[in-house]
Amino acid sequence: MDPSLARRVLVASTEITSAALEDPENVLRLVVDAAAEIADADLVLAMLATEEDDGTLTVEASSGEPVVATLSPRSAAAKAARTGVPVMADDVTSDPRTAPYVPHALRSYGPFAVAPFGTSDRKIGALAVYRRRDKPPFTQETVDVLSAFAAQAGLAVVLSEGFTARQRVAVYEERERIARDLHDVIIQRLYGAGVQLSLLERRLGGKLDHSQRARINEAVDLVDETIAEVRATVRKLRNTDPADSADLLDSIKAEARTAGELLGFAPRLHVAGDLANVPRKHADDARAALREALSNVVRHSGATNVQIDVRRDEKHLLLRVADNGCGIPSGVTQRGLRHLAERAKAASGDFRVASSPNGTTLTWSVPV
Repeated sequence: MDPSLARRVLVASTEITSAALEDPENVLRLVVDAAAEIADADLVLAMLATEEDDGTLTVEASSGEPVVATLSPRSAAAKAARTGVPVMADDVTSDPRTAPYVPHALRSYGPFAVAPFGTSDRKIGALAVYRRRDKPPFTQETVDVLSAFAAQAGLAVVLSEGFTARQRVAVYEERERIARDLHDVIIQRLYGAGVQLSLLERRLGGKLDHSQRARINEAVDLVDETIAEVRATVRKLRNTDPADSADLLDSIKAEARTAGELLGFAPRLHVAGDLANVPRKHADDARAALREALSNVVRHSGATNVQIDVRRDEKHLLLRVADNGCGIPSGVTQRGLRHLAERAKAASGDFRVASSPNGTTLTWSVPV
């Protein structure tokens, strides 16, 4: 190998490996630019396997003119990626191995070579080089150098993928930590403050005039709205994968414990069925329904007995909260209950509240 060429390959490989750890998003751009210099090519394409893993390749980076193309599984590039054997042609548009699969955007080129891109354990695609029709074909030595460079560069790309994945995991972990702090600390404190304000308003009773009661109720409503906004933020922080299951059972137990601390006695809890794979959206809605129901019990009911029933069967998720309190007082805002009814309706579910001077029963269910 020409010493100067070998030196260029070594320098380029070193730069690309460093970029894999410092600037992984630009690794492919460095690869195609370096390959263009090494092979004296007018165009270089880095083509990677698609997510469908059906053998097709898509152009992810190019030197020279921008190219948007998808290569057939029967193309020379796809075969090189699959078999690990490079392919060379004097004219990409007339060679029978390549001609049928040349995208329209590449028909102005002649000399062509493609090498497998990646490692023996991780085949990620192909690295193709092109020259204009008036240029000489690629030599075997150039193709050999290109193949060696593609293998080293492919290793750097795999390294960058691992580095990016670790960064992503770190971000997810930090998001989860923030969401956990918001949910377990901030929301609980806001919830407790709102309940204490409601209890204060009830205990003072006739000692407050209308404007004073209105101010307390406004403060409680503001706390409720803030809780809803924080919970929405928690959902966004945790929504890395909408298909993930939420830990609904632990949330239900936590809500029951919090209500018990405020009531002075523990609500009875009965759970039937598997809650481990409840879809996140339904789990969030069920959690909101339970919190609203228990909040109403603590604030307004004066109950001495609370029963929480949660049931999951093959078709439905059902939540029922029953108390022996005084019922929902007239004039109390029911915005929270309306929101739960809207959530249930949006999920093709059902929401009902039965209230009387002998107690209140809230029933919420959705199909799952």
